[in-house]
Amino acid sequence: MAATTDDSNAPQAIKKKYLGIPEAVFLEDVESFMKQPGNEKAEAVITRLHEQHQKYKFMELNLSQKKLRLKNQIPQITQTLQIVQHMQKKKGSPEPMETHFMLADSVFCKASVPPTEKVCLWLGANVMLEYDIDEAHALLEKNLQTAARNLETLNGDLDFLQNQITTTEVTMARVYNWDVMRRSRENMLKSANKS
Repeated sequence: MAATTDDSNAPQAIKKKYLGIPEAVFLEDVESFMKQPGNEKAEAVITRLHEQHQKYKFMELNLSQKKLRLKNQIPQITQTLQIVQHMQKKKGSPEPMETHFMLADSVFCKASVPPTEKVCLWLGANVMLEYDIDEAHALLEKNLQTAARNLETLNGDLDFLQNQITTTEVTMARVYNWDVMRRSRENMLKSANKS
């Protein structure tokens, strides 16, 4: 593809970084790039670049949605971890723990929880498992670290993707401008030949 190759005579291999996102290469010399086989027509090159741009935008949408899910997931894990830590502190106490829990959105109910060694955690996809409090704490710590690491990775991927989108947009503009200049020169030559 035009957006993923440079203007040298090297093999036209797609460079991959960041979750397999192909790297867009800025075209330094549009003139020599357009002389390469398969790049003779500016419309075809611009079409390929536009398709690559659309793919980048689709990837950006998917990664943004994934980032939003993770940003919502981290506070939930943190809150659950705090509750489990509080339960760990009360683990040896014979008296019940007084608490409020969410029954529905904005509806809370007061509860008295007897001392317990077990806790149930939602794992997702309507799956709940019972864990020992210490196991639940370890699992939640691990999940929180993993979510934070994934969010950091996603931010890097999104930054890289933004750079690829910008590079592709600039390349499309440069090819389009090259084509306009080429047509202008051809028209000037035709009018000069007619005179």
